[in-house]
Formats: sequence, structure tokens, C-alpha cells
Amino acid sequence: MSGSDNPYNGSFGNQMSATASYGTAPQPATAAGGYIKDTTTANFAKDVLEESRNQPVLVDFWAPWCGPCKQLTPVLEKVVNEGQGRVRLVKMNIDDHPSIAGQLGIQSIPAVIAFVNGRPADGFMGAVPESQVRQFIDRLAGPAGADETAEIEAYLAQASEALAAGDINEAGQLYGAILQADPENAKALAGMAECLIAADQHGEARQMLSELPEEASKDAGIQAVLKKLDQIEEARKLGDPIALERELALNPDHHEARLKLAKILNVEGKREEAAEHLLFIMRKDRAFDDDGARRQLLQFFEVWGFKDPATVSARRKLSSILFS
Repeated sequence: MSGSDNPYNGSFGNQMSATASYGTAPQPATAAGGYIKDTTTANFAKDVLEESRNQPVLVDFWAPWCGPCKQLTPVLEKVVNEGQGRVRLVKMNIDDHPSIAGQLGIQSIPAVIAFVNGRPADGFMGAVPESQVRQFIDRLAGPAGADETAEIEAYLAQASEALAAGDINEAGQLYGAILQADPENAKALAGMAECLIAADQHGEARQMLSELPEEASKDAGIQAVLKKLDQIEEARKLGDPIALERELALNPDHHEARLKLAKILNVEGKREEAAEHLLFIMRKDRAFDDDGARRQLLQFFEVWGFKDPATVSARRKLSSILFS
């Protein structure tokens, strides 16, 4: 997904154009068939020993007269090419170049030896099925996608830090790059919506989330952002916070005004202040609005997140009120 077809290429002051590369970047493909080449005795050190310091290299020892070799080689080539550079395949015709196979003690073919960091690391003989070839490569290079998953998690952490610091351009670029690689990543989708909210593009954020598949929309992070949008829309209808503060200065027990002010402060990012107003109501009158202050505080927690400092602090104070 890219270019004009990518709904995550929105802008926040600057056009987002970042891309992400996950895991070790694949090496340039060789002309011999993707990540595959033939080698000779003279080129073995360069093609295998040196190259194996970048990624594992499989050496396929074969001969034109070998029937099982003709069965195995297409399987090897298919799996290696699909790996997009996780491993390389180097083929060596032992009829033309017998010395390397002799040095390695290879007495029957097909034989596949894997080299890692310039040394033989593993191997097998015979025309094994495709599933075993995949398992063999996974042992050498790790399961397919493992590096990408770790890299995405690192990008998510960076984006979250940028968003928390108020750098929505940086955060948006990182989330957009993740979504180009993984369009259904719920954390990145929620993060991108948070960027839109921070850029005061509430309608765009809601539209983006409303177009998600049903399963993705059930994610807790997505639901929290939707609730945040609801809270923002509600707060816009609650009046002037300065006027509400004046009312409370004249009458501190005006709980309705205090509840409204708490909701406004919440969407302004003043979480601790919002929580304190709700806790004040609870201390004064638990019955107000059918325990509405407590219910509202719990809704704040859902949006803030369990580990947010404001949540931790307010939950501790809430417990002291409930269980004192």
C-alpha cells in the first residue's frame, strides 16, 4: 500500500513520506535467480566464506548426472528466493569443482552445507521435502517475520515517545511507515488516530477508525481512542471552563459544574486536575448523579491506560475513598 492508495499518508503540517525497513536489509539480488548463484573453486572464498558474514549461505553440492539433485535444487531455489535475502544459495558442480567437496568430506549428493560467519554450521544430505528445507532455514536465520516483528515494536515505541513529547509529525511518520508494512497493526492505527486528534483533525480520526474491519475495531486501543473522541465531542458542549471555575469559586459544592469542568480538563490533557475534581465530588457526595463521579473517573482510566501516571495516582486515591 503506497502513494495515493495509502490512507495513512496524511499530513500534520508536513507531508508524511517516511518509509521503514524492518530487519536486516536484503542484499541486492544476483542475476542468476534472485539470491542464488553458481560458484567455482577459485570464487568459493568470496561467494561463500565472505558472504556468510552477512547472512547464512547454503552451498548446494550437486552434479548433472544426479537425479535427486534435480529434485532438490528447484525446492531450494524456491524457498531461498521467497526468503528475500534471509539466506543465500550458492551451487557448486562437484564434477567441475571437486576439491571443496573433498575437503568437507562430502561422499554423496545432493549435499547442502550451511556456512555462517565463514564456517560450516549445519547441513543435510538427500532430496528432502520442502517443509524440511524451510525448517532448516528457520534454524539458521530465525523464523520468517521474527526480525520484522521486533523492528515494528521498536518503531511503535519510538512513535509513542514522539507522540508523548508532542512531536506529532515524527510520530505520524513512524506510525505511517509501520502501517505501510502492516496495514492492520492495531497499535499503529490507534497511534495514527491519536496523531490526528492532536492535530485537531477529529473528524478525520473518527472516519479512519470507522472504516476499519470489524475485528480490528474491537481492539482495546482502538476502543480507547473512540471513547476519547466521544469525550472530546461531549466536552465541547459543556460551556466555558473559566465560567465554570467562577461558579465553583462561589459555590464549591456545585457538583454538576465540577463534573463538567473535569470533563473539559480531561480533553485538555490536564488529567490530574480532572481526576481531583471527580475525587472531590466523591468525598463530598457519593450519591451525586448516581455515583456519576466514580463512573466518569473509570471512563477516564479506560482512555488514559492502566499504566498512565494519572491513572495510577487517581486509582490509589479512589481506593482510599472506597475502602476507608
